[in-house]
Amino acid sequence: VYPAEIEGELLLHPGVRDAAVVGVPHPTWGEVGVAFVVAQDAPPSPDELIDFLAGRLARYKIPRELVFVDALPRTAYGKVVKGELRSRYLEAS
Repeated sequence: VYPAEIEGELLLHPGVRDAAVVGVPHPTWGEVGVAFVVAQDAPPSPDELIDFLAGRLARYKIPRELVFVDALPRTAYGKVVKGELRSRYLEAS
């Protein structure tokens, strides 16, 4: 599963301003995707986003969890720091 494919589909939703997908450990599947979403004015519900993705992606590509954040961490060059997102998620779990 390529995170960029999932991120591209999330960005097509009108309620999503920015998105990043990272893999996190899972006891059964080894690793699953978690999407970090920066919403437009009013965030869409997680169910709404999952339904949106269900019509566009294979079921196994849909993130197992959506985390809404105010902003994604970026380098000085504008690249998302996915390692930081993964660390934040694992610390909160």
